Amino acid sequence: MAVFTRVTDADITAWLSHYSLGTLLELQGIPSGIENTNYFVTTSNGRFVLTLFEKLTASELPYYLNLMAHLARHGIPCPAPVADRDNRFLGELNGKPACIVSRLHGKSVTQPTAAHCAAVGAMLGQMHLAGQSFGERMENPRGAAWRANAAAEVARFLPAEARALLADEVALHARTNGATLPQGVIHADLFRDNVLMDGERVGGLIDFYFACNDALLYDVAITANDWCMGAAGTLDATRARALLRAYQAVRPFTAEEAEAWPLILRRAALRFWLSRLYDLHLPRDGELVNAHDPAHFERILRQHIAHTKTVWL
Repeated sequence: MAVFTRVTDADITAWLSHYSLGTLLELQGIPSGIENTNYFVTTSNGRFVLTLFEKLTASELPYYLNLMAHLARHGIPCPAPVADRDNRFLGELNGKPACIVSRLHGKSVTQPTAAHCAAVGAMLGQMHLAGQSFGERMENPRGAAWRANAAAEVARFLPAEARALLADEVALHARTNGATLPQGVIHADLFRDNVLMDGERVGGLIDFYFACNDALLYDVAITANDWCMGAAGTLDATRARALLRAYQAVRPFTAEEAEAWPLILRRAALRFWLSRLYDLHLPRDGELVNAHDPAHFERILRQHIAHTKTVWL
């Protein structure tokens, strides 16, 4: 989340006239993240989040908005899109596709405990089960083709040894695509800043705009690579086991998933090393944008390669 497109009080007041959300009380930009423009919107009827989409087009967005509505109806604490008076989730504001969703309770944690990880693991399993009945489909836009293209663009910024590592990993995961693993709707970005914790329970899962259909285990790996990561770039065993056991209690892992786990951890690390390299070296102009350090996920990837036989599933 970030602010690329400026929205004034007058802009949002005019836009809200198409909704039954009351009158504007406060508009506040959200400075974190890198993909969309986001504002907290407080009205006389409650608290909401306004999103203007900087990359996704109006034709791509129904999948994400319908998915959030579906998950919310099935008991997953995620932002529920608000329909306007014409019963549409998606509108346009300042030339960008835009929507407004419910604002959830809780706050992100920076130093998660094993109890936090267990709560997130269980909720991720519940989300995966709820997603099985969602009828729409979105292929992962950051799959093998994206990895190959992004790697070609960022390679020139890397020293030779890192460039070779990147090429080797992209080639490896092009050969092993995980298509035979259990598939379904995944969040694909369930980092600590995309989960709101209310004490030791999950108050909300947010930012579903990387959601897609892919291997469910890949989603678990993305989550573990953030929630369970130690300072040296290795998984903390206590937190990782807590997350995985809680997930497994909701949706048991298959034998094939257990075998694939070390490789999928690497794929998840590669994805975010690549995207952070791209955002660092080929950024868009914008306001209040926080670029993340790609070296963090390079370290994680190298540690996963070094400890490739570590299996907890």
